[in-house]
Amino acid sequence: MTKPYIIGIAGGSGSGKTSFLRDIKSRFEDHQLTILSMDDYYQPAEKQWVDPNGVTNFDLPSSIDGQAFATDIRNLISGKTVEREEYVFNNDEAVPKTLVFKPAPILIIEGLFVFYFQEIWELLDLKVFLHTKDVFKIIRRIKRDARERNYPIDDVMYRYQYHVLPAYNKFIQPYEEKVDLVVVNNDSYDIGLNVITGFMENLLVKHSDNKDI
Repeated sequence: MTKPYIIGIAGGSGSGKTSFLRDIKSRFEDHQLTILSMDDYYQPAEKQWVDPNGVTNFDLPSSIDGQAFATDIRNLISGKTVEREEYVFNNDEAVPKTLVFKPAPILIIEGLFVFYFQEIWELLDLKVFLHTKDVFKIIRRIKRDARERNYPIDDVMYRYQYHVLPAYNKFIQPYEEKVDLVVVNNDSYDIGLNVITGFMENLLVKHSDNKDI
C-alpha cells in the first residue's frame, strides 16, 4: 500500500476548522479522504485539569490523549481501519457512537494541538494553519457554546480569557510561522479552500496513476 499523503490542519478555537473541513470533505468521495479529529481524543473528564476557580480547562495539550491519537494515525498509515468511541463531554444527554476511520490516499489530521505534539508534527506532509482575528473567534465561540453546550455568557467569556486565549498564545499561534500554508478566515476561506482542494485533486490523479503522492 502506498503511504497516504498526510495534511495537518490547526488553528485557534473559533477559527472555522469544522466548517473548513466539512467543505473539504464535501468535494471528495469517502474512499479518497479520511479526516481524523483530535476532538475525539480528549482525556476522560476526571483527568482534565481544574483551574483554581474550579473550572475545568479543556484547552490544554494535556487534555488530549496524544499517544492514542498518534497510534491511530500510524495505524491508518499502515493500512489498518481505526475505531474510536465518540467523545461527548459537552453533552450529558448524548449517547456516544463508534466512529470508524478507514485508510485512504489522503489523510487529514485536525485539531487545536496537532502541531504541538512533535511525534505528530513529524508525520505531516503539509501543514496548514487557519488564521482568524480574535474578535471573530470569540464571536464564533460565544455562538457555538451558547447553542451547543448551553454555557452562560459569563462562563464563555471566563473560559476564553483564562483558558482559550492563553493556550492559543502559548501552544498554537507560535506554529503559524512554521507551517506551509496559512489560510485567512475572517470573512471567507474560499480562496484557501480552493487552493487546498485543487492540490488534493492533483494528488489523487497521481495516486490513480500508481505514483507516490
